[in-house]
Amino acid sequence: MNSANQSNSNEKSQSIGTRYLSFTLGQEDYAIPLLSVREVIAVPEITPIPFAPPHFVGIMNLRGQVISIIDLRQKLGIKPKAGAETAVIICDLAPLCLGVVVDSINSVLSPNVDEVTEKPQIQSGKNIDYITHVYRQGKKLTLFLDIRKILDAGDHQAVSSVTQVKRAA
Repeated sequence: MNSANQSNSNEKSQSIGTRYLSFTLGQEDYAIPLLSVREVIAVPEITPIPFAPPHFVGIMNLRGQVISIIDLRQKLGIKPKAGAETAVIICDLAPLCLGVVVDSINSVLSPNVDEVTEKPQIQSGKNIDYITHVYRQGKKLTLFLDIRKILDAGDHQAVSSVTQVKRAA
């Protein structure tokens, strides 16, 4: 029995094996799986698309590839942080690539099993399935996100239509 308890404590101190890119939106910290991140860039020149949803900033040219850009702060209803070092995370959501505007990039996280919990059950009229887990570092909490689940059907339509226009050209 003692060895079973020791085995459990060893498991809890182990890393979960997935690394995350941590970033800030407003006053809060969020993170996405590092494997879904292709690169992080400064905010480039963006071409707006008429009649697009407000959080759909537009499109950019990244080494010959047209990439749709969304402002994650606007999409989630978060007030931008004043004086932030705004960046764009290029996410690989095969077959699409998507640029996501965030207030700042923090670090790469390698959480331990005992520091990660399931998302809290929240009664809300809004869909929050995009929150996958909560990472606890002392008193600080970081929400792990699934970018694919943040996008609704209209977002997928806007992003894929831009990709189709590029392929037709």
